[in-house]
Amino acid sequence: MQFLLRALFLLIVLAAPVRAELQKEFIILSGGPSLDEWEKYKSAPHDRWWGNFIRAARVRIEQLRKEYGPAARITWLVYSPGYARRGQRQDKADLLSNIISVRDKYGVNLIFFDRTEQVINYLNYGQPRGQVKIAGFEFYGHSNRACFMFDYSNEIDSASKVWLHQSELKKIHRGLFTRDAFVKSWGCHTGESMSKAWRQATGKKMIGAIGKTNYGDGHLRGWIPALSEGSRWGG
Repeated sequence: MQFLLRALFLLIVLAAPVRAELQKEFIILSGGPSLDEWEKYKSAPHDRWWGNFIRAARVRIEQLRKEYGPAARITWLVYSPGYARRGQRQDKADLLSNIISVRDKYGVNLIFFDRTEQVINYLNYGQPRGQVKIAGFEFYGHSNRACFMFDYSNEIDSASKVWLHQSELKKIHRGLFTRDAFVKSWGCHTGESMSKAWRQATGKKMIGAIGKTNYGDGHLRGWIPALSEGSRWGG
């Protein structure tokens, strides 16, 4: 009888489905820079240097590599038209090649996008989300209280033609993120409204600025964006 019970136990164990081990992915999202032709007459011009949102993302990618190792899944979504336009019309350089060199150095999955739908689709379907959950999502770029502006002052003065508005966050599926996922926007004003909408849509907290962030003089802070005077983090 004891032998039969052991045999029955082994059969049950062997027949049980094997659950795939959950894997983590870290996603960095970079918007594009403004153009001097729109900004040069302003009292506080944006993006004197083209690489504000690229260098900050690069530093974060390096941090993730050091913390989680060479096998960690890191995906970098970059709004390519903004850098192509900036390179052609202002810097007279192939800025996309510079971005690709970061991919090669750190071994990340680089995806150039030109439409908001591509960002949402990657979050939802870029990996088999039953097995690969998002453990980190961070945005580097221009934003206001209600949206990420991927091309602010790049095609149109002080405006954006491509953005992710808080009303579109409902398109992001729930259940994509790990329980302890770290989500942060390094853009201006996100914590004033969009962070709340993000939590309602995804169930996850997004840290965002109440006030403005500052990418200027990044070399003095290790290229990590800072809060402007009088601002604070919320979410």
